[in-house]
Amino acid sequence: MASGFKTVEPLEYYRRCLKVNCRPKGRELGELRTTTVHVGSIGTADGSSLVKLGNTTVICGIKVEFGAPPTDAADKGYVVSNLDLSAPCSWRFRSGPPGEEAQVASHLANIIENSQIIQKEDLCISPGKLAWVLHCDLICLNHDGNILDACTFALFAALKNVQWPEVPISEETAVAEVHLKKKIAISFAVFDDTLLIVDPTEEEEHLATATLTVVMDEEGKLCCLHKPGGSGLTGAKLQDCMSQAQL
Repeated sequence: MASGFKTVEPLEYYRRCLKVNCRPKGRELGELRTTTVHVGSIGTADGSSLVKLGNTTVICGIKVEFGAPPTDAADKGYVVSNLDLSAPCSWRFRSGPPGEEAQVASHLANIIENSQIIQKEDLCISPGKLAWVLHCDLICLNHDGNILDACTFALFAALKNVQWPEVPISEETAVAEVHLKKKIAISFAVFDDTLLIVDPTEEEEHLATATLTVVMDEEGKLCCLHKPGGSGLTGAKLQDCMSQAQL
């Protein structure tokens, strides 16, 4: 009976569950799904990881190359990210020209840039001459919601796993030491413009009136906030999200 009602009226079914502070599968509103991380999953990559956030599964591989620094930023290197959301990972995606896939990839690139998960100045080997170029390729194997959090976890784990090649350079220059700043991304879904639930599944994202991703550092400072449209949030609700996203 319950499964039939959920099929016919999924939003009302969720509302009745949320009234008692519980989701249909028993998870509390502020409860994260189990997260597992495996590093070194790709032997041919310089750094890699496999992350499972509930059923959402993302693999990340990083290749390290050399290149000339940007002409307008001679003391910086590059972080180039690419996200593949192919048709087999979810019913939402279709083969052909990128649609939602391009939007998610753009959101991920903005999070990487604005949260400064890695300082591009650290990727400079010799100013104006030589810099590291990090090609970060992420592939979603199974999409069950909260793809941005899973990708952020996978990217950070793969960066920690990178084996940096030796660089033959003159004695006048030195190889930069790369410092990774620990960041964590936590996403929320908003129901009926009032209720907040953390780590939404794909079904919950579809039924929500808005979604929000908050990126915090290990000192509890806000690094990045991403909200792709939807209903508005009060200042109190935003503060609640940031409090729940504390490391």
